[in-house]
Amino acid sequence: MTGARQTVTSTDGTPIAYQRDGAGRAVILVGGGLDDGSENAALAAELAREFTVYNYARRGRADSGDTQPYAVQREIEDLASLLEVAGGSAHVFGASTGAALALEAAAADLPVDSLVVYDVPYSVEAEAVARWREYRASLAESLAQGQIDEALAAFMRLGGATDDDLAGARTAPFWDGLLRLAPTLAYDAAVIGDDGPPPAERLAGIRQETLVLTRSTSDPYMPALPVEFFEAAADAVAKALSVVTRRTIDAPGHAVDAASVAPPVLDFFAG
Repeated sequence: MTGARQTVTSTDGTPIAYQRDGAGRAVILVGGGLDDGSENAALAAELAREFTVYNYARRGRADSGDTQPYAVQREIEDLASLLEVAGGSAHVFGASTGAALALEAAAADLPVDSLVVYDVPYSVEAEAVARWREYRASLAESLAQGQIDEALAAFMRLGGATDDDLAGARTAPFWDGLLRLAPTLAYDAAVIGDDGPPPAERLAGIRQETLVLTRSTSDPYMPALPVEFFEAAADAVAKALSVVTRRTIDAPGHAVDAASVAPPVLDFFAG
């Protein structure tokens, strides 16, 4: 069953748009940077074979509102509103920075049944932390000056894009869509935090069973972020959690590939 696009009103009055599909126990999908819910659409279709899936657009994206000022707590409240719509509790899957947001929501004692986090991009090693701090400063400066194009370029450089890569991207059909989402990069940066490592003390308070997923292959679109970057982040997250399963899967890249990601997620949530 495929439902129509719907909205729920968050605590601060912001409308949050979501798609509801399937039947069964509830699963909420939390997208990462520059994603308006589209990246998780194929995964939603796979999970909807066994679950009721809520795939939502985080605030500032697609049909969701963007009430100011922004705070990570507002995004936690958005997820709380989705949990109410889902019947009071749900499993939660988060990808990339959406995985960090899902962890923050569980740490804030939201009624999350269990968690799967995929390729959470915390910075652990000293070089990665330094690059993260440099990126945050560049992003903040670009957005403060209204230079949305440069803010998006800073994000792509963080993943290893060259000047030639950026020149090609700026002429591609997808660039304008990314520019519309680029201001929300500040939201993703806030979710990860100033320094980059996982918030171990907060994560230690999570009591839900959590599956921490990474992939075994490098991403050709993010050459500056090798597999070891995500492996180190996942290992640090797993070390901080109380009830955790750590797993590495074969997947073609950082973006959610439904064929690779759906099987372990279905197995975990069905357990």
